[in-house]
Amino acid sequence: MSDSRAAGIGPNARYFDDFVVGEEWITPRRTITEADLVLFSGLTGDFNPIHTDEEFAKTTPFGGRIFHGPAAFAVATGLESRLGIKEGTAVAFLGMNWNLKAPIRIGDTIHVYQRVDGLRPTSKGGRGIVTFWVELRNQRGEVCQDGEWKVMFFCRPEA
Repeated sequence: MSDSRAAGIGPNARYFDDFVVGEEWITPRRTITEADLVLFSGLTGDFNPIHTDEEFAKTTPFGGRIFHGPAAFAVATGLESRLGIKEGTAVAFLGMNWNLKAPIRIGDTIHVYQRVDGLRPTSKGGRGIVTFWVELRNQRGEVCQDGEWKVMFFCRPEA
């Protein structure tokens, strides 16, 4: 086993120095289930009827229940983590500017499109900030949520 694998660095992990502006990825897909909605409601205490009461939700502009927006963002982070590019090399998720554009429903299959939009070394050195443009898309290719994620990464260790 290599030293990096023993240190918890994943096989697809990227250091700050490895990223290139314009580089892009598409994650695996995942279908949103009733269990996802129920678990998120229970975890957060958000039992808003737009999520939990089909008869009420039918009377809204959505015409039925929708998945919680923050839950979809959370799923997006999980899908993105499956790429493995941050495994052992990311220091911290620094923030986001995130837009909810279209509803996600039970039964929708979603995936993440991600592109490197910016690179900035930190003033302390040994680390850099990667700005990603991220889109959460449904099975029809519609962008349901999008925005910018900022993540700090370690720079590649000197040999």
